Amino acid sequence: MPASAKTALITGPSFGIGLELARIFAREGYNLVLVARSGDRLRALASDLEKTHGTRSLILATDLTDPGASAYVFDQTSRANIAVDVLVNNAGFGQYGPFVESDLEECLRQIQLNVTTLTHLTRLYLPAMVERQNGRILNVASTAAFQAGPLMAVYFATKAYVLHFSEAIANELEGTGVTVTCLCPGATATEFHKRAKASEMRLLKMGSMDARTVAEDGYRALLKGKPIVISGFKNWLVAQSVRFAPRRLATAIARKTQESKNPTIA
Repeated sequence: MPASAKTALITGPSFGIGLELARIFAREGYNLVLVARSGDRLRALASDLEKTHGTRSLILATDLTDPGASAYVFDQTSRANIAVDVLVNNAGFGQYGPFVESDLEECLRQIQLNVTTLTHLTRLYLPAMVERQNGRILNVASTAAFQAGPLMAVYFATKAYVLHFSEAIANELEGTGVTVTCLCPGATATEFHKRAKASEMRLLKMGSMDARTVAEDGYRALLKGKPIVISGFKNWLVAQSVRFAPRRLATAIARKTQESKNPTIA
């Protein structure tokens, strides 16, 4: 990769918000480190971005739910002498249904990816950013971070961690030249709900945002160094309303929006 270009490392760029963020960073002249399980998707994306924007990409096809994946990613960028200017922790997934009936291994994989891998990658790349007095981190959480989420209990809890972790280190890093931004989208038109087997939730019938719009909101907030950005005015209102409602009521409302329109599913 040319040393003159800045580099953004993006996890989970195979589809949805991560894919759109990769396109935005390429448009803005960044080289990329693309990290996800699907090597074929990453190669197709890298080829498209090179043709369109002249962007060079390092492809790391690895499963980020593997406890050793973060160290592997850091080792590969270190061996390639790549200084990561922007770290985008986007990869994550959810699982739908009552917790008591959930697949325990899937629950633990959620925590590994949504929490542990995000934390590990941040800790690995942050020191060099602080030393250079320059760097940006974008952690993708969700409006789920603002409340408890029956029927997706583990997912909501992991996103609460991402939000609070991001806010805390953003405060710690003030004056260092490094910023941390937490992007909190609401329902977004991606493959997420299909993969979580949650396509029948009432929430989705209220409308979903476009992944490109969410990614643009996140990118602009990142450049401004904002600690938190909630994409979409309706989503902002929902996140704010939770602050004033009794917690039990907020959880009950969340349960209603999470329930399937088909009662045989949940």
